Parts: sequence; C-alpha cells; structure tokens
Amino acid sequence: MKLTKINLLNFRNCGNINISLGDKMNIFIGNNAQGKTNILEAITMLALTKSHRVGVNPNIIMFNKKKAQIKGVVKKKNIISKMEVNITEDGKNLKINQTDIKKVSDYISNLNVIVFTPDDLEIVKGSPNIRRNLLNIQLSQISKTYLNTYNEYNKLLKTRNEYLKILFSNSIADKTYLDIITDKLIEKAIFIYQKRREYIDLINIYIDKYYKEIVEISGLKVIYQTNIDFDDYENEVMRKKMKHIFHKNYNKELNYGMTMYGPHRDDFYFDFKGNDLKFFGSQGQQKIAILSYKLAEIPIFTSICETEPLLLLDDIFSELDIKKRNKLLKFINNGNTQTIITTTDLKNISKKYLNDAYIYEVKNGNVERK
Repeated sequence: MKLTKINLLNFRNCGNINISLGDKMNIFIGNNAQGKTNILEAITMLALTKSHRVGVNPNIIMFNKKKAQIKGVVKKKNIISKMEVNITEDGKNLKINQTDIKKVSDYISNLNVIVFTPDDLEIVKGSPNIRRNLLNIQLSQISKTYLNTYNEYNKLLKTRNEYLKILFSNSIADKTYLDIITDKLIEKAIFIYQKRREYIDLINIYIDKYYKEIVEISGLKVIYQTNIDFDDYENEVMRKKMKHIFHKNYNKELNYGMTMYGPHRDDFYFDFKGNDLKFFGSQGQQKIAILSYKLAEIPIFTSICETEPLLLLDDIFSELDIKKRNKLLKFINNGNTQTIITTTDLKNISKKYLNDAYIYEVKNGNVERK
C-alpha cells in the first residue's frame, strides 16, 4: 500500500499544497510551527477520518475559510483509489473515487496507517482509555467486523447504563429487559475480548525483537488486563463467566448506575523483565517500548491485510540518540514500508539513508521538494 499523492486545501496553515510521495522514505524538514505535523495529521485524517493529535486547537479549517479538504491517491495491489475528506463546520464528508461514503466502517482500511509521535509517551503513562483507543484504532483498520461490533457494543452499553438508572429509581421496572440487553452485550464483549487478546499475542511475537535491535537488550512484552479473570477464551466459558459476574454484581451496578465489567474497562501495560515500565522504566525506555510496539504492528498489518501500512513518524529523531536513530533508519530502509518522517534538520543522518529518500522543505505551510 502506497500513498502516491496528497493534496491539502485550507487545512490548518496549509492553503493549497500538492505533494507526490516516494514509495519508501519521505522526510519533511523545517522549523517548528511551519506545518510539518499538520501534513502527518492530514494523512492520518485521510486514513482514519480523525486526528491523532490530542489537546490540539480544534480549528482544522484555515481562518476565514469555510471548508478544508484532504485528497489522496492510494495504490493498493495495483488498484488506484482516490480518497477524500471534506471538513466543514457541520462535520465531515467522506468519498472514495468520488462516491460518497456514509459509514465510517466502509471507509476505514482503504489506507492503513501506524503513527508514532512524541505525545505517544502517554500510551505508557496516561489513562487506560488512551491504550484502549490505540487498540480500537488499529483493530478497526484490520477488521471491519471489529469496528462494527465495537460500535454496537457501545450502543448497548449506553442503553444498559440508562436502564440501570431506571431500575434504581423505579422499583416496579422490569428487570427482564435488562437481562435481554445484558445477554446481547455479552455476545459483543466476547468478540472484542478475543480480538484484543489475539492482537496483543501477535504484538508479543515481534515487539521484543525490535526492542532488542534498537537498545540491544531483550525482555519486553505487553500484558493484556481485563477486569474479568478469564481462565479460557472459548466462547461458552466466557459467556458463562460474564453472566455470573453480572448476576453477582447486580446490586453494585444498580447503585452506581453503570456497567462496571466488560471490555470498556480493559487495559494493557508494557512489562520489561517482570516490571511495569510505567513505574520502573526511564522515559527513554518507555519511548523505545512504544516505538517497538508500533514497529511490531507493521508485520501484523502486512500479514492480515496482505499489504504494508504507512508508517508516520513525527519528530522521531529528537526522541532518539544518534545510534538508535540510525538503527531505526536501517530498519526502515531495509523494508518495503512507505515511511513519512518529520524533522527539524538532517544532521547526524547517514547519507546512505538519504540517497533514495524524498526530501521536502516545509515553510509557512508551503512544501517544496529538495
């Protein structure tokens, strides 16, 4: 999978730019606040319909403009697709080959992306919701069924929570309806649990290999945590366990007015030689662990989707010393994954990695191929 062209119109500080991308390494250089990260954000939105950036000014549309537009040409198994995201104050309009796409689940997966940014340190240090969101984004790109099931689960979860509040305040309300909702919720939950566990099992096949290649030390793995202790992930075993948990904790959930058990309470953590990196790892270790996690996703996507994802690395060089930086570049250069990198300069990067790279200079929202 390759993104061959991207066009931005009135997207943040990018007025109207057209970029042709190389098949392998693409490097965008420029000072801070010139628009480098905006380009990566636009590619992410083209793929996922939403930004990867948290806590950033929501004004995606350029000042005094009514609409922003992102267009991209994607080559996947010799099939060319034209993707388009139009953003107005009323929302987003999605198109593929000039045809309106109404459902996000029909749009996502046409362009698969893996993104690493300096803010990703929050994957280790932040709330469980950040880690769940990471799992959901990646699994949704891989499986349309997962995305649809996850959305259905959230609708059922909202309904169940609302009915728990009704039962608490109305003693004559019918609990039978809650049982029906609970059974439906359990079926969706089982699928989500299984897919998340399978995905993390796949991550653990690769993550320590990449971690060792970068830091020359092994011992990293990811531990999946659920708030229901499953001895077995077989459907009937899980179904029986969840029914027991909901029955046992009915009064507790009634008092709180919310569903307290299920995949919406999932978490995972990075384990290095028996220690949680959140508490026992340096910031450098944490960053390399996250980067290793993202690199581990490349062979997973490639195997399941039968095509390589795009790797987006925002300001990656400032996160690594020279030795680790060149080990990462060696990995990228030896593979077939299209990579888009932002950086403030090209210092301390071996020329052998720049020879075949497409290099662009970004200044005041304009892009020029060097």
